[in-house]
Amino acid sequence: MQLKPKPEYEAETERTRPERMDWWRKARFGLFVHWGLYAFIGRNEWVRAIECIPDEEYRALADRFAPKDRPAREWARLAKDAGMQYMVMTSKHHEGYCLWDTAQTDFNSVKRGPGRDLVAEHVEACREFGLKCGLYYSLMDWDHPDGGACAYDPEARRRFVDFTHGCVRELMSNYGPIDILWYDVPQPLQHHEGWESLAMNQMARSLQPHILINNRSRLDEDFSTPEGRVQAAEAGRGWEACMTFNDRSWGWMPSADPDSWSVRDILKMLNTACANGGNLLLNIGPAPDGSAPELAAERLRAVGQWIGRNEEAIYGDVDRTGVGRATACGNFSRKGRRLYFWVHCWPGSEMALGGFETRLERAWFLASGEEIAFEQRGPRIRLHGMPAESPDELVGYTVICLDFAEEPVHRSLPTTPALNQGQLLASPAEA
Repeated sequence: MQLKPKPEYEAETERTRPERMDWWRKARFGLFVHWGLYAFIGRNEWVRAIECIPDEEYRALADRFAPKDRPAREWARLAKDAGMQYMVMTSKHHEGYCLWDTAQTDFNSVKRGPGRDLVAEHVEACREFGLKCGLYYSLMDWDHPDGGACAYDPEARRRFVDFTHGCVRELMSNYGPIDILWYDVPQPLQHHEGWESLAMNQMARSLQPHILINNRSRLDEDFSTPEGRVQAAEAGRGWEACMTFNDRSWGWMPSADPDSWSVRDILKMLNTACANGGNLLLNIGPAPDGSAPELAAERLRAVGQWIGRNEEAIYGDVDRTGVGRATACGNFSRKGRRLYFWVHCWPGSEMALGGFETRLERAWFLASGEEIAFEQRGPRIRLHGMPAESPDELVGYTVICLDFAEEPVHRSLPTTPALNQGQLLASPAEA
């Protein structure tokens, strides 16, 4: 492979990015899976470092690792039921245990533990259930003897970088098409040159020409990854919010169940991602045997049932809304001149939306298709004649479609002092 200079490499990836990212931008919702030896302890995936567990004691967990038959099929089925379009699994977390048959270390799931290539099972499950496939890889490694010394010892750095590139090459070579390479925690090296990320990512792209790479190898690459918050990147930049299920741990931690997100919480996060042109990657931490957490599975299936009725507001060419705060009752997503109003606080038989400068032509409930009467005066749209209670009996989260004459223009703070002045526009339902 001939290495391209950084400017040429960036120009080439920018040129191919729209086509490579087309499926990802339309997918919106994915499942993150954190699974490793930390599941045995059940007190956060950082437990090896946080609790200062001796190396011998922690490594011994590998010999107890005996997952049930192909648990990745259970995760993939759950992702499909939840309305998710792709799945990303930890091939190696910070603990250093590799879930594939790597030649770089014997601390892996084939030589120590189940005697199986668990990455292969993940890839097979994604393909069986029609999901795009992603592999997470932690650059930081607490098990490798050079994982810390590489920060100050040039010879240790050389060994550790060779190990890292070797792992990435295997993951990109041994499983057929892979859709996402999801790096994490580029510590302790503080610059992409230390990791030789330019060469590593060019190697990955030479093996997987359509691969999407996140921004955690100290190069921006294809998309940003806000963590623990659903926060948009700058306009034109792909972004994906990665969220735990319980706001406490990425790995198996049953004691954190009381802090788990509700179905409505998940829908609010998904709404925020859709409203701002981003994706939501929501995590589960399977049990030591690979079983999906029961509470997470129950709530994800409920999310999927809701999405099944409202998927038009989520998937496909969903644009940034350009709408500020028009109401306290909900938020929006948008496709062209159509706004999808996700009403999470049902106001009763009528409500108003403020700040719109574009003429509304039609309003209706997405799930049922039932028309909604409206009137528009100046920057105010009033919807009326609606049910007293939310029409959505699943979780009380209703989507209203609003078709405007052209792409809607919204001003959060109207400058005209007479907000009720303007032409009165009746809806077709009133004509």
